[in-house]
Amino acid sequence: MSDFSHLDAEGRARMVDVTAKDVTDRRAVAGGRVRMKPETRAAIEAGRVGKGNVLETARLAGVQAAKRTWELIPLCHGIQLTHVQVDFENVGTDTIEIRAEARARDRTGVEMEALTAVSVAALTIYDMCKAVDRALRVDGIELLEKSGGRSGTWRREPAPESEDR
Repeated sequence: MSDFSHLDAEGRARMVDVTAKDVTDRRAVAGGRVRMKPETRAAIEAGRVGKGNVLETARLAGVQAAKRTWELIPLCHGIQLTHVQVDFENVGTDTIEIRAEARARDRTGVEMEALTAVSVAALTIYDMCKAVDRALRVDGIELLEKSGGRSGTWRREPAPESEDR
């Protein structure tokens, strides 16, 4: 009935059976960004946000979220992650780029774990800064690359220079 693996023949949601899949090294990298007023980013850099160290709190939130993805996304499998890393980069005067990498040796991929880490890290930045900047915007959350499993390696093509990143 459908090409979606999370639907059965009658169109009902189901968890994919990965029993027969091979255990392989899995890796995924996701990215996203939080846009803000330049003054907000300057306050983050200077450690002048009243709630504490924004980026270290967001890093920990991202790692924790990756470890709990299976509890948040109903049809995700519980994965024994072997590595999660969340990093930040300042871009221009008004953007913080977020990048998360997740790794596991398992029967299914870790794309959702990497995406969840970026999402929750971005939301943590938003939460910690919303009192001083109501114009904060989370955007561009996307899978950048993945490897392992039957489908092999995939990398997102670089965006054209004219695209708003």
